[in-house]
Amino acid sequence: MSEPVQIRVLSVDDHPLLSGGIALLINSQLDMISIGHASSGQEAIELYREHKPDIVLMDVRLPDMSGIDATTAIRNEFPDARIIMLTTADGDAEVRRALDAGARSYLLKSMSGKEMVDVIRHVHAGKKKIPAEIAALLAEHYSDETLSAREIEVLQQIAGGNRNREIAERLFISEDTVKAHVKHLMEKLGASDRTEAVAIGVRRGIIHL
Repeated sequence: MSEPVQIRVLSVDDHPLLSGGIALLINSQLDMISIGHASSGQEAIELYREHKPDIVLMDVRLPDMSGIDATTAIRNEFPDARIIMLTTADGDAEVRRALDAGARSYLLKSMSGKEMVDVIRHVHAGKKKIPAEIAALLAEHYSDETLSAREIEVLQQIAGGNRNREIAERLFISEDTVKAHVKHLMEKLGASDRTEAVAIGVRRGIIHL
């Protein structure tokens, strides 16, 4: 009986313990092999060029750039790259950005090892795989009006404790324009005040503290 074709997996994560555990899990499967590990986005891009793995497990949070930006960079160069995002965060805005960047799946680190290897096999077979809880989250906010790039910048500044005048100076816009952006972003988020707007923005993955 011939040996099964092995799915070559590149893991991208800056936590050595987690990446070691993932490598053990991958290598324990007869049809998979861990071919390397990157601890930054730039290293992930370089290792992809070198090894052309079948699957990339990409952490969203990396020290030099976001995993979403690294995914975009890899897929710009290799449009057929099959990338699975792996994260602790389940914000719908972040999930949507990852999928827009071309990720084939978006998995939470809290899932079981069996779920992970099942998803790797699905994606390797050319399918997209979105877990039910992630799909439900996307559906919940599907009709929500998205924040503009400038509104996200303003929300990030609010999260940093800046007042309207300080935000205006930092973003080189008038204070009246800042007030208009604050009004609009609060309406879109359904927030009653600035603190609640920040809390919603963080929970949904629109901004990061």
